[in-house]
Amino acid sequence: MAANVYASATDGGSGGDSAETRSGTGVRTAGATIDCPDVGSKLTSVPEQARGEVDKELALLDEQIAKAYQRLSESAQQVQQDPGFADNAVVNPLKEKRAATLERIAIAIDRVGDRPEGLEALAACTVEDGNEAPAQGEGQDGGDGQPAEEQGQAGQEQGNGQGQGANGGQAGNGPVAADFADIKSVQPNANDKAGASGGSFATSCGVNENGLFNSDNIIAAPGVTNGAHHFHDYVGNQSNNAFASDQDLAKAETSCDDQGDKSSYYWPVVRLQNGAQEQDAQKPGGGIEGNAGEIVTPKQVTLTFVGNPREKVTAMPRLLRIITGDAKSFVNGPANANASWSCTGFEDRQLKDKYPLCPQGSDVVRTFKFQSCWDGRNIDSANHRTHVAFTDAAGNCPSGFRPIPQLVQRIVYDIDAPSLQDGGRTTPLFAVDSFPEQLHKPVTDHGDFINIFDEDLMGEMVDCINDGRKCGAGADGGQNPAPGEEPQEEPTKTPEAPQEEPTKTPEAPQEEPTKAPEAPQEQPTKTPDAPQDGNGGGKPGDQGDDGDDGKGGAAKPPADEPDPEPEPGDASTAPGGAQPEVKATASADGGNAAEQGGGSKNGDDDTDGLGDSQAVGQATSAAPAPSVPSRTEPQAVGGGGLADTGAQLWPAAAGAVLVIAGFVVLRRVRRSHM
Repeated sequence: MAANVYASATDGGSGGDSAETRSGTGVRTAGATIDCPDVGSKLTSVPEQARGEVDKELALLDEQIAKAYQRLSESAQQVQQDPGFADNAVVNPLKEKRAATLERIAIAIDRVGDRPEGLEALAACTVEDGNEAPAQGEGQDGGDGQPAEEQGQAGQEQGNGQGQGANGGQAGNGPVAADFADIKSVQPNANDKAGASGGSFATSCGVNENGLFNSDNIIAAPGVTNGAHHFHDYVGNQSNNAFASDQDLAKAETSCDDQGDKSSYYWPVVRLQNGAQEQDAQKPGGGIEGNAGEIVTPKQVTLTFVGNPREKVTAMPRLLRIITGDAKSFVNGPANANASWSCTGFEDRQLKDKYPLCPQGSDVVRTFKFQSCWDGRNIDSANHRTHVAFTDAAGNCPSGFRPIPQLVQRIVYDIDAPSLQDGGRTTPLFAVDSFPEQLHKPVTDHGDFINIFDEDLMGEMVDCINDGRKCGAGADGGQNPAPGEEPQEEPTKTPEAPQEEPTKTPEAPQEEPTKAPEAPQEQPTKTPDAPQDGNGGGKPGDQGDDGDDGKGGAAKPPADEPDPEPEPGDASTAPGGAQPEVKATASADGGNAAEQGGGSKNGDDDTDGLGDSQAVGQATSAAPAPSVPSRTEPQAVGGGGLADTGAQLWPAAAGAVLVIAGFVVLRRVRRSHM
């Protein structure tokens, strides 16, 4: 890992001392943040006709908070010198702007429905200590995880007072040392259920290796650029941005192996706080809003849909939108938080409000378990939550909800444990992107999903889960089961006699039928898992290029493609030379020839294909060179069996018999005249 080169969690002191950031924003640490009521979560009922206008106004509220936080963090010295500065210069102006926005929201709803009550009470915000934990409460996952209050204790010893009074991080707004906990200090707390629909369906959509990012959020802030105020990784659908219509998403490209899955899966990026300048360093959602550092590409992403422990699942509706977790849970409290952080090898221990410190050789894992109950009517809701729900601790959906496949999203990162003792200078801290005032707290982690499976594939998923099977393009982790090994070495045993025939006298062919066929006819009795001379056996479809270390045979080429003929005498060439690819054509036994006789380019394989042709009763190489007598063709390109060989040799034998008989008759005639 690269060494850290910036002022981090331990810098800034407890007062106004600040660290200039390397994000180009001039954000300064102040140890404080803006805490405003979350209006969106309170609007549980918004008429469809008003949704678009309300969403834009809610996005404007987020922008107002982001700008107020930036103003506050840049004014650390003034705040220290004048206790009233924050109220006069930041909080009161923010309240006025929010009040005007809330009034517009009320008017928009009032035009088409009942005016919401009490919105004006949500205008006021406060300045809070940025290093205090949010109010405790139950998480969003219905009791499946560790209670938040237990989580908070696990990492307290990690902080040792470092970073307190300053928000730390490359951009001055987190993380701090107290945001981390040694995974080995956490007691096992994971609780996986199984039951009525115990199967799973996995889809494989990559790790965003193509670098698709933006700071939009089409679910929470459609039509608003930078609606998320932090950057997302995207896999699956390749057209997700703030302005994408349902039609755009439906006809988009997908990074998923199964092209029937055009769903959009996205989450905040993880960054190393190492001083790196990413492409978004001077952009909204990036460095300008405190999201700075090197974006880490996941090592692995698994997307698995699982069942319900109590009932069979039903299909998700197309374009269903689900947000899990709460991007504002640091100030909102953890009621809707659903973050889970752990380490490979320790995933029975999950952290909610701490980043894990993983031992050497272990990778960081973040997991999202999405809501798995649907109200049966809506693909979204005003607050993007009430149309879906979690099961209770026993696995039951709320009344009026039905179970749907639950998306379990597991993302693995190759990140070393940061050096907390020096504030991440030796090994950098890491954190998720966040709204600037959320200070990159791990509890703010969240995931987003839009279902764009085609109908048939969704049906396959439901059947698979309800039948208790494991299915899907990602069910084997992207690795297809290896086919059985083939006897690639068998043809090397009997090529000599057929190739030597052109050099022999006419009498030799009469003897050949009794010699050459014997060994090839025995080859079918060999077992396919016993290849000779160290070659691991071929796999139909494998590429048999040089340097495969004997682990795979040559690919079976098209049957109608011409095959080069070895020169006369090649049959006696010692194994080890480069050999032509061996072709396979349809055989009388229904095409098994391709499986039994697929040759290899490796020098250990048959040099002329004769062994294969006789072993499987089919042609395996191309026509002979013109200099080779035509009577040898059946052993190179014909059926290769004894009957075919005899069919070519018996006329010569009959001719010889006639010559001898004529000679005998002539002698008798001569004797009768003597």
